[in-house]
Amino acid sequence: MALPLSRCCAWKGRSVFASGALSACGMFNGRRGRQTHPAGFLLGGDSGAGTRSVCHGRALVKEQHLYRKIYLNTTVYKKQNSLLRTPSRLMCTTRTKCCCNQMHSDKQYKDPYTLAQKDLKNLYDEIKQQLAVSSDLKEICDYYFDGKGKAFRPMIVVLMAKACNLHHSNSRELLKSQHSVGMIVEMIHTASLVHDDVIDGSDTRRGKITVNKIWGERKAILAGDFVLSTASVALARLGNNSVVSIFTQAIEDLVRGEFMQLGSKENENERFVHYLEKTFKKTASLIANSCKAVSILGNCGPDVQEIAYQYGRNIGIAFQLVDDVLDFTSSANQLGKPTAADLKLGLATGPVLFACQQFPELHALIMRRFSLDGDVDRAWQYVQQPHCTSDGRGWILRPAAGASIKQTALL
Repeated sequence: MALPLSRCCAWKGRSVFASGALSACGMFNGRRGRQTHPAGFLLGGDSGAGTRSVCHGRALVKEQHLYRKIYLNTTVYKKQNSLLRTPSRLMCTTRTKCCCNQMHSDKQYKDPYTLAQKDLKNLYDEIKQQLAVSSDLKEICDYYFDGKGKAFRPMIVVLMAKACNLHHSNSRELLKSQHSVGMIVEMIHTASLVHDDVIDGSDTRRGKITVNKIWGERKAILAGDFVLSTASVALARLGNNSVVSIFTQAIEDLVRGEFMQLGSKENENERFVHYLEKTFKKTASLIANSCKAVSILGNCGPDVQEIAYQYGRNIGIAFQLVDDVLDFTSSANQLGKPTAADLKLGLATGPVLFACQQFPELHALIMRRFSLDGDVDRAWQYVQQPHCTSDGRGWILRPAAGASIKQTALL
């Protein structure tokens, strides 16, 4: 009986605290003493005052029973053909309309790009305006920012910004500063791609010939530097030191991740940890820090900022893991770049590391970075075989013939 009566029930603005009444009767926690009721009554005294307080306590209990009887018979807590439920002390009879309770169909939100379409519509045109110069740089920049990219990172940034704004200020509109972050993250990412193509000696990117193959490596490096400097200017215009610091860390991670990619580990466990850390620095860090940046610009608290960061981190790592799988399961036309490109560069990605657990022969190939004739083909064949890891923790699935790139990604 003490449990239900210890709850605080609110009805018509009046509160009844049963704990005070039970203390007056000597039934609550086995304690007696003088207590002051919230309404100002003196409880638990001696002689005549004590008798009156005890009577008053019993009256409070009866009054609470009456309130509960009326309260529990309202339609708020009554279910058809079911027993009445005891209300939680955190529940209130006043219903308020919340935008989060509105139901939306899966069809409406099936494609995330549809949600961000309005804010991404002129993204590449706005970037080209930022990069407007009268030289070969403009031609190179226009070549890369032609609007045919996936715009995956700006899309994530826009959706995270809208979620933060809806959470903090109940607004679905994107702030101008948050829109600028979407442009900045795409410029930093593209600059890193230009430099990566020079380092890797790539011939194609996004289904086109790379800048370094058309204009040469020197101009490609300078063009990447120019795009990065333009992004830094746009970042400084935001006037937020925290956001500037965040993107500085993201750029540092990009460089460190590139250096980590040049090395490898002999121990299998260390090798996979090394791979995941490199994946975070090269891919996920920029996404994670961009999500955190728009949460800061949306005036969200530290908890929400950390949630935004972790979301970007996880989706960034997942994005790269899927991309590494597609390197073995999709055609060059689907990817817009050559298949098995990582193997040819001497890189052991997730599929190779999982396959190595089943086929130890891969260890020697990984350590010499697939440098001998036939190493790439042998590694490719090992990865293509359906197999399970020796401890049963996971497996690499070979998609059915004719599977689309979208279906393969779902694996």
